[in-house]
Parts: sequence; C-alpha cells; structure tokens
Amino acid sequence: MKEILAFIRMNKIGITKKMLADSGFPGMTVVSSRGRGKHAVKEEAIKILMETEGELPANEIGAHLSEAFRLTSRRTIWIIVDDEQAAECVDIIIKANQTGNPGDGRIFVTTITDSWNVRTGEQLCCEAISE
Repeated sequence: MKEILAFIRMNKIGITKKMLADSGFPGMTVVSSRGRGKHAVKEEAIKILMETEGELPANEIGAHLSEAFRLTSRRTIWIIVDDEQAAECVDIIIKANQTGNPGDGRIFVTTITDSWNVRTGEQLCCEAISE
C-alpha cells in the first residue's frame, strides 16, 4: 500500500476532492495547514537574516523579511491506496492543481508496511521490505 501526502492551494480542495471521488478515490483525510516552499524565501532575505543573527531588524528591511518568511494557508490531503493505484491518484491530484505557477503544491508518496483496524484489531496489510 502507498500513502499519498499532498499539499495544495486552499482554493483547489473542492475540485481535487471531486476529481478523486469521481475516479474511485473517495476516502481521504484533509486538514488545514500553513507552510511555504523554498521559492518563497529570497536569497537576499536569508543573507540579511543570517547577518543579523536571526533577529529581524526593526525597519523596512525587517518588514520585508517578515513577509518573505510568511507561511501561507494550504490544504493537506492524506490518501492510502493500493500500490497499483498510486500513479493514477497522483496524476489526478496534479491535474486538479497544476496552474504552472509557483506554489501549485507538492506530493509525496511513501510505502505503508503495516496497517490495523482499530475496532477489530485485525491486521490489514503487511508488506515485508526484503531489499
């Protein structure tokens, strides 16, 4: 099984959920989150911050730095799928969110090695990693 973790724009959650559900992926966990990508922090801002030993100057430069390091609102989606469904699920998320602009999001895929049903205590999957 695969875990798909996607960070997307706030205004794209509706279309993403619809496209996933229409394609046979109705189950997911969605939370509001805040963060930023590395593109959001300009090199000049990092240099100034390092020169000031981590303290923001109380002037116009400090105001710029606080903006450069601002966290933006996002939606985080977790979806667990069978191995053979992972590529399709990722493609759907990309199609729903791709604008071609910085900040479109990021998707991570990891392997799930064990899973249990809390109510029954039944082990649902177990993929031994032999390599």
